[in-house]
Amino acid sequence: MLQKDPCQKQACEIQKCLQANNYMESKCQAVIQELRKCCARYPKGRSPVCSGFEKEEEEKLTLKSTSK
Repeated sequence: MLQKDPCQKQACEIQKCLQANNYMESKCQAVIQELRKCCARYPKGRSPVCSGFEKEEEEKLTLKSTSK
């Protein structure tokens, strides 16, 4: 049986916020932060909606290691 994404609710809240604020990401930082917090609570790959944040973190780590 397919498990429910544990961070789906936060992802939906981001979409609602963006729609309500004419897609101005700066006005939705609080809900984006809530999704980041949710993603941090679960192992990598557990929440498909977190995959973008996981990729972002990997890219940051790669840039740090190549800039030394």
